[in-house]
Amino acid sequence: MSDLAIVVPVYNEAENVLPMVREVAAAMAHDGRGYELLFVDDGSTDPTWERIAQARRDDPRVRGLRHVRNCGQSAALWTGFQATRTPLIATLDGDLQNDPAELPRMLALLAEADFVCGRRAHRQDNWSRRLSARVARWARGMVLRVGFADVGCGLRVFKRTVLAGVFGFHGLHRFLPILVAGGGFVTLEVPVRHRPRVAGVSKYGVWNRLGRGILDLLAVAWYQQRRLQPVATVELGAACPPTEAASRAPATTGA
Repeated sequence: MSDLAIVVPVYNEAENVLPMVREVAAAMAHDGRGYELLFVDDGSTDPTWERIAQARRDDPRVRGLRHVRNCGQSAALWTGFQATRTPLIATLDGDLQNDPAELPRMLALLAEADFVCGRRAHRQDNWSRRLSARVARWARGMVLRVGFADVGCGLRVFKRTVLAGVFGFHGLHRFLPILVAGGGFVTLEVPVRHRPRVAGVSKYGVWNRLGRGILDLLAVAWYQQRRLQPVATVELGAACPPTEAASRAPATTGA
């Protein structure tokens, strides 16, 4: 049985599927643990699904799930989480701007944290994506008072247990580290390489995320204020030790 599921949401990324499979295999050869590579095709209209099927024929560690219609990146990630059972999960964006070679280093850090997320160093995006990222980071800092520098980085590794306090919603992919930290789990943000897109077309810009991003931000802010935290209890006649989640305070650190 595999220890790790690597979940990759893809939408019209046909040219990036097979290179992704090769790069993940090369990276995980240095790690040594068993893994499955799950592509979640979010209703692509190009040959993405055919490339996933080809990859599956060549490598049995590859799996594929396909949405019958386009539902968005968060929905694709959530589908992947629900369709796997491994104790560890990793995520990568399907555009190959995340470097799979970072995975072994980040997995090793799970010895000291529950959730490790990347912080893209020297981002290789166009001006509109960099601008939207700056605006979003400023807004999250003002409203949520969080110290994460780059919650939008798709390169993450974590223990499945952190999903216990997370629910599926459109926009989840942008707020997952915040929700995990708010649930009392230890999070770590580390710098990672970021590469320019060499195939396919970006689906994101300033205007197609602005309105939804504001609504998501307000909703998450409300939830963070109202969410119930684990509480240590004492049983009549016998002391009941606090649960593991209750005994540790939320922590976010950078490295």
